[in-house]
Amino acid sequence: MNTCYHCSEALCTRQVPIFSSLSEEELGKISAMIKHKKYKKGNALILEEQPSETLFIVRKGYVKLLKITAQGKEQILRVLSVGEFFGELSIFNSGETSNFSAYALEDTEICLLTKAAMQQIIQENPAISIKLLETITRRLAATENLAQSLATSDPEIRIAYMIIEMGKKYGKRELEKTKIRLPLSREEMANYVGVTRETISRKFRKFERDGIIEINGTREITICDADKLYEYVD
Repeated sequence: MNTCYHCSEALCTRQVPIFSSLSEEELGKISAMIKHKKYKKGNALILEEQPSETLFIVRKGYVKLLKITAQGKEQILRVLSVGEFFGELSIFNSGETSNFSAYALEDTEICLLTKAAMQQIIQENPAISIKLLETITRRLAATENLAQSLATSDPEIRIAYMIIEMGKKYGKRELEKTKIRLPLSREEMANYVGVTRETISRKFRKFERDGIIEINGTREITICDADKLYEYVD
């Protein structure tokens, strides 16, 4: 683990929304506190119930947060990309253990801030605590939406919701379409919405026949008709 020298080049702090209001000097101070670590695809960043007093910031790659159900199945809670973070609860609570596991979805680079460093940063820049609260609130809303989606027995609704969510987060607009580079494999998408891998593939093909999406390999789809997609979840 080495000091993240490149953070002053905007590879860590500048890409994190909670630090967006800070000056160059303030960003430089935070960069000096950050450590940098690389994880290979499939490596665990942290395991459920493991003690942690660290804020993890995604500098490059994707990270999935998950829990293992009572049936021993993987339930993906959230996928994080560049500029997103997790571990914020440990900043405000003593002796906190992680309530999920985190794994690199591809070769990933992470910037790390200790609890002591984050507390110092918040004391010197109180507005950051408001930014943290805003982020946590949005995550709670997203979790509630996911729970509502999973409550339905209709797999098409679940999968449509997932495509919409990924389109908002990872999509790139191209004329009237949205191209999405999928961070999850078919198996992982199945774990995310609580269906089988075969169901994911079958419903993707149905959506493609209906002109709603185009499938471009295993890791890319294009939303062709967003209105029809939203009809499933409205």
